[in-house]
Amino acid sequence: MSGKAAPRSAGEGTTSRTRLDRGRTVLGPALELVHTGRAPTRAVLTAELGVTRATAGAVAAELEALGLIRVDARPGAAAGSQGRPSHRLAVAEDGPVALAAQVHTDGFRAALVGLGGRIVATAPGCEAVDPDPATVLGSVVEAGVALLRETGRRCVGAGLAVPSAVAEPEGLALNPLHLAWPPGAPVRRIFAEQVRAAGLDGPAFAANDINLAALAEHRHGAGRGARDLLCVATGHRGVGGALVLDGRLHTGSSGLALEVGHLAAHPEGRPCHCGGRGCLDVETDPLALLTEAGRAPGPEMSLLRQADDLIRGHYDDPAVRTATETLIDRLGLGLAGLVNILNPDRIVLGGLHRTLLDADPERLRAVVAGRSLWGRSGGVPILPCVLDHNSLVGAAELAWQPVLDDPLGALA
Repeated sequence: MSGKAAPRSAGEGTTSRTRLDRGRTVLGPALELVHTGRAPTRAVLTAELGVTRATAGAVAAELEALGLIRVDARPGAAAGSQGRPSHRLAVAEDGPVALAAQVHTDGFRAALVGLGGRIVATAPGCEAVDPDPATVLGSVVEAGVALLRETGRRCVGAGLAVPSAVAEPEGLALNPLHLAWPPGAPVRRIFAEQVRAAGLDGPAFAANDINLAALAEHRHGAGRGARDLLCVATGHRGVGGALVLDGRLHTGSSGLALEVGHLAAHPEGRPCHCGGRGCLDVETDPLALLTEAGRAPGPEMSLLRQADDLIRGHYDDPAVRTATETLIDRLGLGLAGLVNILNPDRIVLGGLHRTLLDADPERLRAVVAGRSLWGRSGGVPILPCVLDHNSLVGAAELAWQPVLDDPLGALA
């Protein structure tokens, strides 16, 4: 018998091409399933897409040829499993990356983020923010380009997280209150110009940092699997919120939804930048914790780090415990109002709010349940964010989205 394989018939070739053409219409959904960890095997991919096993195989092979995923064709069968084991699917560890950048009141940072929300490399953070947005964004892009040179990775695009509401469609940072930037700074245009000037291909995006943290946690962290996810966080100054509905950020008609920092949590409290008093923004952020505990903030580290260290290292101090409980009660009041309005199926807390939850989870959950109609009827899970640098990961998600929507078109 000859060792040569039998020639493929014309019909077989046509069938293979038909499967691939059919599969290309679901390349994007397939990539998103692998990207978010919801399709760890080809069998799961087949079921989730509602296609034949052959079509799912063609889709996986196409994504692997694009350098986006890896297909393990020789998996070991799980103990006690029946039938032929399915091929395992994973994002390509050496695949393309997105350049992610974040600016906050205590500095800025650049990173490279691959599919799956995996941070490939980070540049050392800078602790000074120039009052000129172009100077800052030029520096952070330069840091990102240096990482690309060091790693030799292909870049699909760039995303920027800023501590401000970002108005659509212009991409204006309307209220960078804790930066010295002018209100209405065109951060998206400036960022895109710096990306182009650095010689990078791919689109450039900019959005609010808490929105991006919520997006990252929904796809890769504590919010995975939630349908209506509420994220509330305080980073270095102020408080932000975001809502993910059916997998997409709810940004409102012009990108300004969920400005939760200006919910009143203590009507007779501190004056707020918005003109009100006692807003979450000034009653539950790191500066509020330090002030409530009678501690003067120092210049040696960020306000967030000082507040975190105070709770974690000195919780036995009566002044620190009382200050922590005060902030928990005010945060719980704000969350209860949001639960009454939004009826989320999960809440995730980031920054100092995560530390407050860790310090006394039962107290916070009791305040929310006691002050919210839906909280009393069933209780809303309140969880800590789990991703390090989730705003950076979320910024990368902006740059990855065109690839998730159309892998062939974006990488052509």
